[in-house]
Amino acid sequence: MKKRDKRTEILEIGTELISSNGFNATGIDPVLKKAGIPKGSFYNYFKSKEEFGLAIIDKFADEYDSKLETFFGDTALPPLQRMRNYMEHSLEHLAENNCSRGCLVGNLGQELADQNDRFRSRIESIFRSWQKMFNECLHEAQQKGDLAKEIECDALAEFILAGWEGAILRAKVMQSPHSLRIFIDILFSSILLP
Repeated sequence: MKKRDKRTEILEIGTELISSNGFNATGIDPVLKKAGIPKGSFYNYFKSKEEFGLAIIDKFADEYDSKLETFFGDTALPPLQRMRNYMEHSLEHLAENNCSRGCLVGNLGQELADQNDRFRSRIESIFRSWQKMFNECLHEAQQKGDLAKEIECDALAEFILAGWEGAILRAKVMQSPHSLRIFIDILFSSILLP
């Protein structure tokens, strides 16, 4: 049990450092120093830095999927309100952190997609799962009459995800949630219409 707890601690520290500095700029030594374990012990938990990075991505994705499920799974609310609640919550969270971190998966996608096919493939599968969640929400909104029937939900879900990730990147660059506010307002006032 202790080994698993230390592994989780290493992943949490790694996530924090990689979120701030990026994957390539984050060495193993600062992670291990902060975790209080010798370098040789790292390989008891992970075969390589690449395996460590993939484990961080998987841990983040699992936790983020649970977060998304709390919003998108709240069937007491209309589907588009669920999506808006998720986006408003995310905007508030990013604003609290001065838009300094952005989305870990988006950040790593930008940094690593053209450098490492294992990272690219894993990140793409995460984006596909998020797109699927948006797609299901949009289909449900169509069935309830809250979204125009002629809209192709899968294409719209991809558009929303791409725009959302782009707005997060822009917020990070601007150090302001302004682009997220504009994205949310235009999405719900001009695109997601009955």
